[in-house]
This record gives sequence, C-alpha cells and structure tokens, in this order.
Amino acid sequence: MRILVVEDDADLRRQLADALTQAGYAVDLAADGEDGHFLGDTEPYDAVILDLGLPKMDGVTILERWRDDGKDFPVMILTARDRWSEKVAGFDAGADDYLTKPFYTEELLARLRALLRRAAGHSAAALEAGGLRVDTRAARATVNGRPVKLTAHEYRVLSYLIHHQGRVVPRTELVEHIYDQDFDRDSNTIEVFIGRLRKKIGQDRIQTERGLGYRLVVPEGEAAGLAG
Repeated sequence: MRILVVEDDADLRRQLADALTQAGYAVDLAADGEDGHFLGDTEPYDAVILDLGLPKMDGVTILERWRDDGKDFPVMILTARDRWSEKVAGFDAGADDYLTKPFYTEELLARLRALLRRAAGHSAAALEAGGLRVDTRAARATVNGRPVKLTAHEYRVLSYLIHHQGRVVPRTELVEHIYDQDFDRDSNTIEVFIGRLRKKIGQDRIQTERGLGYRLVVPEGEAAGLAG
C-alpha cells in the first residue's frame, strides 16, 4: 500500500515516514501544498495524510481540487486546528477522517488501516482468504495458523493483493502501489516477488491471468471446506 504524507513540519514528516515504513507502507512525502497537490494529482495512492495549514496551498483547497478532479483515495486530515468549523470544512471538502495534533502514532496507524479496509470493502482488521490470514495491525501473515516470514516488499505485494482479492491486479498497478516515488522501479521484480510468495503461501493462491495480471484466490479445497 502506498501512502502520501503532506506535512510542512519536518520533524513530524520524518516521524510519520518512519512509522509508516515500519508498518509496511510505501511512503511519499510533500512539504508544501503545491507539491502535495501535484503528487496526489499525478500518482496513484491508496490513502493520503493531509495537513490543513500548509504553505503555498492550504489542505482544504488541495482536497477540493482532488475531489473535483475525481480523485477518490481516502484522505485523513491531520492538523493542529481543533475548531469544529474547520473540521466541518475538511469533511465537506471530501475528507474521510480527521486527527488533531498532538496525537498518538498508534491511533493514526489504526485509523489509516480502517480507511484502507473500508476503501477496499473490508471491515475486519485481519484479512482472510481461506487459510491465508494477513494481520494488518502487525504486518504479518499466516497460512493455516503457521507464521509466514516475508520481506517488506513481499508483504506489500501480498497486502495489496488480499485487499483486492478476487480481482485481477495488473503488474503495473502493483508496481505503482508497492514502491515509493524515489524507488528505482523494475516491473520484472514483481514476478520475483510473486514467485517467492507462491513458495511461502502456496502455489495455487495466486493465479496468473496472462496478459492481465495476478489474482489472489481461495484454493478449491479450502473453498469447499469453508462451504461445508
């Protein structure tokens, strides 16, 4: 999952980047409103953390422009302002959640996980596909209760696929959502990650749709067991 953080406070921006990276996300950063608006307008994000009081362009204006342009990624407003009228302005502009500074990092991460789950049509904190279980709180996966050791990029690929399970995810989409902007992207490595994941979670859990992409599915035997 790829997250954009638009925050002008350098210390807080760095703190958020570290926390989000440790939680398994790919993170892009913007220090002012113009850069933030440009990134959100040109890059595909799974969610955005947006400060309201930004230089060059304020957060409400950014959000209004994104929504007017059809950008539907979930947005969490992050601000030191706590007046109810400003909260209303943020929600009316298209925000999905609101967190007032100072805040606990764990609360922000929990709210972000909830935003991502809702955007993908899920409600539970742990996402399941048959015997495969991905705990988004701990950034860990198990198969039939057995822990699966994953690298950071393997987890990002698996997390994205299980958030969108049953849907064919093009390889280019995976590339756009597991790497941050500064990463030297190579779409061929996706095949490597898929191959490693199949060895770790089971060959038949990730289908290749030739010319289209990859689909995470519940293996037939497990599906039958669930139905019974």
